[in-house]
Amino acid sequence: MENPFKKAVQNKDEEINEVENTESDTVETPKETSQEDSTETEEPADPWKEKYEQLNNQYIRLAADFDNFRKRQEQERENLLKYGAENTVKKLIEVLDNFDRGMKAIETVEDCDKVKECYSLAYKNFNEVLTKIGLEAIKAEGEEFDPNLHEAVMQTPTNELPEHTIIAELQKGYKLGDKVLRPALVNVATPEG
Repeated sequence: MENPFKKAVQNKDEEINEVENTESDTVETPKETSQEDSTETEEPADPWKEKYEQLNNQYIRLAADFDNFRKRQEQERENLLKYGAENTVKKLIEVLDNFDRGMKAIETVEDCDKVKECYSLAYKNFNEVLTKIGLEAIKAEGEEFDPNLHEAVMQTPTNELPEHTIIAELQKGYKLGDKVLRPALVNVATPEG
């Protein structure tokens, strides 16, 4: 990486040297004085040059560190997107295995009760896995209507229940932690009138 400031400093040094040379040509002074002048002009230039080099090196290191940080963050983001669902999928594989076992068991069974039992076991297992992941069903029936958790698709006028009470759940709603994945579709009581 080439430093754009390095050329500017070199050009400035060259200008200073040219000015010194022209001054020494035009003004005749004893050699002792010109040497004193040149050492005086060089002394202030050296600390500036050293400071410049030090700051330039710090800048280059900082730029390299930032570039490495950016690349590392990008790699971590890609891995999260690529493998973020890995644990969830591993847990769902167990459910898939149970469905496979159930399908094999159903092939030879002629009794409907056995099919219901296999289905119930697979359903129970699937719900347990989803609960372990953090999926939670939203309570609806008999609860007060909450627009953050429920979506009213029907309203039924009634005096039997208080206003805004959910009469029936038409489709289950789910949330993952605090985030609503799907609101529950519900029928809400309204006052007769």
